[in-house]
Amino acid sequence: MNPESLAWNERLIGVEGGIGRLDTPALVLDLDAFEHNLRAMVAIARAHGVKLRPHAKTHKSVAVAKAQLQAGEVIGFCCAKLGEAEALAAGGIDSLLLTAPVFVASKLERLVALHARVRELAVVVDDPLQVEALSATFAAAGRRLTVLLDVDVGSHRFGVTSVGEGLALARRIAAEPALEFGGIQGYAGSIQHIPDYHARAAAAAPVAALLAELRDALRAEGLPCPVITGAGTGTHEIDARAGVFTDLQVGSYAFMDVDYLDCTLTADGSARFRPALEVWTRVLSRHHKGFATTDAGIKCFATDGPLPRVVAGAPEASTYRMFGDQFGRLILPERASAPPLGSIVRCLVPHCDPTINLWDHMVCRRGETVEAIWAIEGRGAVA
Repeated sequence: MNPESLAWNERLIGVEGGIGRLDTPALVLDLDAFEHNLRAMVAIARAHGVKLRPHAKTHKSVAVAKAQLQAGEVIGFCCAKLGEAEALAAGGIDSLLLTAPVFVASKLERLVALHARVRELAVVVDDPLQVEALSATFAAAGRRLTVLLDVDVGSHRFGVTSVGEGLALARRIAAEPALEFGGIQGYAGSIQHIPDYHARAAAAAPVAALLAELRDALRAEGLPCPVITGAGTGTHEIDARAGVFTDLQVGSYAFMDVDYLDCTLTADGSARFRPALEVWTRVLSRHHKGFATTDAGIKCFATDGPLPRVVAGAPEASTYRMFGDQFGRLILPERASAPPLGSIVRCLVPHCDPTINLWDHMVCRRGETVEAIWAIEGRGAVA
């Protein structure tokens, strides 16, 4: 959102019916649905005795993190990149876990600075060289760093690949005076979007079993394992019930998207979470039969998954396609008329994480009123 557009939308805050005057394209958060989602996840955590460690790669926003904290059961936040963690820390978020290894020199210097700014900081490792680098760095820094063992539970991106390898690496961590062994991470990102609940539960069972086996092996060697962190929106209910995880790295539940709405997230098939995040776009041209041109294109939506889903402002069964970097193509059902010029079309985001990463701000509405505009401080290709 450029400064002029932001200033226009800021003038709408608190104005009754002001949402209809929104400058578009805009990323719009329905606060009622968002807050419902936060409460729903807190209820699951409380029911099964687990905590929440929401993944900030989804929202990259201090305001969203503070709302999650206020909702309850949140013990900290995950960040995929150091830059995300720095952005949250600058906004007062003081308990952070970096979910990918950090060990090159430039990152280590920044990690020491971040560690000095926050109450709790933890990192993950999957290689002895990472342990050596962290140990040398934090021995000089004078404050111990919490280190978790990352376990490959199927994604094959990071993580040790066996219980034996995990035990050996955990011993290395525990032997370093500058480091504190904090537990294990096992995030099964590859199974989160399996559409069928029972198929997803079957895929999640061996993940929990492997983490439990490693936990028990660590304890047998006298290594406490206070944290077992992982899970996600797709497996939140399954993993909460498993009795293995101490906290859940959930993210997309706060907003939902087309990807997750196409998955059955509960055993009974109920819709626990509501779609809360949309891109609002206006009709710019309607000269051709069967479609209209809008002002939201590739630079407004993630294109790594499904297409945006039209939810309001167009004839039923209308669909949305990209029409270039800046523009969209609203495809109309047969014999339907295009919406009026200047009218707003609302599209549910296809994949929330990379969509949010394209925006500087999200416009927060309650009904027809703009209640706030929240910055997305950690957006972009942060290092």
